[in-house]
Amino acid sequence: QVQLAESGGGLVQAGGSLRLSCAASGSIFSIRTMAWYRQAPGNQREEVAIITNSGSTNYAGSVKGRFTISRDNAKNTMYLQMNSLKPEDTAVYYCNVYGMRPTGEFYSWGQGTQVTVSS
Repeated sequence: QVQLAESGGGLVQAGGSLRLSCAASGSIFSIRTMAWYRQAPGNQREEVAIITNSGSTNYAGSVKGRFTISRDNAKNTMYLQMNSLKPEDTAVYYCNVYGMRPTGEFYSWGQGTQVTVSS
C-alpha cells in the first residue's frame, strides 16, 4: 500500500505565496509521475501541474508562470510552489502519484489540502 501525506495549504491574501508538499511512503519500487490537481466547489477536478521521473514538467495555462512543481526523488516527495496567488486559485489541492510497487502499478491520491486566497 502506498500512502500520500500532503501539507502546506492555508489562507493567504491575493498576491501571496504558499508551498504545498506531498510525501509518498510504503512499498514503492519507483515513481513515474507526480501531479497536483485541484477542485473548487461546483467544478470538476483539474490537473494543475505534473512532473515525470526525468524532471519534465507541464502546467495548466491558468497557473503557468506562477506555480512551480518540483520533486525530491530521494525522499519520494513533491512540491508545488505557488506565487502571485489569485482568488480563483482557491480550491482543495490533491496530489497524485503513479508508479510501481511489488504487486504492480499503483495510482494513489492524497487526502487533499485546502488553499484559500482572499481578495
